[in-house]
Amino acid sequence: VQLQASGGGLVQPGGSLRLSCAASGSTSSPTIMGWYRQAPGMQRELVAILGSGGITTYADSVKGRFTISRDNAENTVYLQMNSLTPEETALYYCYARLSGRGYWGQGTQVTVSS
Repeated sequence: VQLQASGGGLVQPGGSLRLSCAASGSTSSPTIMGWYRQAPGMQRELVAILGSGGITTYADSVKGRFTISRDNAENTVYLQMNSLTPEETALYYCYARLSGRGYWGQGTQVTVSS
């Protein structure tokens, strides 16, 4: 399974970005797709996860500002991020779970700076 993430970039504080991640290479669809992030010198942390049945889990710090969604036909997961803060500058990693295994994308850089 390959995960191709895109949509990162430079945005001013208070701005918005939309990340996308497409899964390919399998005839089955991931049961779970989501996003983690890792800032320099920090551990990787959960941002948002979308499970089967549409169950979502968000980090407390992003609730109300970030929205995760999925296009099941395209095996693509999206992360709409609003009201970004400089502290959210990080590499954002796409994650998918399929047939009991976890897969990671290559990471897309999000930089929040004026």
